[in-house]
Amino acid sequence: MKSKAIDVYINGFSREVQVLLQDIRTCIADAAPGAEECINYGIPTFKIHGNLVHFAGYKGYIGFYPAPSGIKEFQEELSDYKMAKGSVQFPLDQPIPLALISKIVKFRVKENQLNAKQSKKIK
Repeated sequence: MKSKAIDVYINGFSREVQVLLQDIRTCIADAAPGAEECINYGIPTFKIHGNLVHFAGYKGYIGFYPAPSGIKEFQEELSDYKMAKGSVQFPLDQPIPLALISKIVKFRVKENQLNAKQSKKIK
């Protein structure tokens, strides 16, 4: 389900950045069918059993936030980018690694689904 709030967010950027943000949005939606789109923490967010991933535009880069587990699992493949515990920066002057984003999102979907199942068993 497409979020109008995310449309508004993306439309606040230059045309070049809008295209990149929309590409990332589409990539995430394709990798996580049925995920809910919303704005969380002031940035575009996808949810399945809680927060899945976030992304945001900044001056010079796009931030991608797949939680610390998503960064840790793909640390080697992300090593060319500036990273923090739960985030990675994709510079605007380089191609956005959509295939890698898709892999990370699919990993996070499985992780959130597993965590949801385990939470139900505990209750």
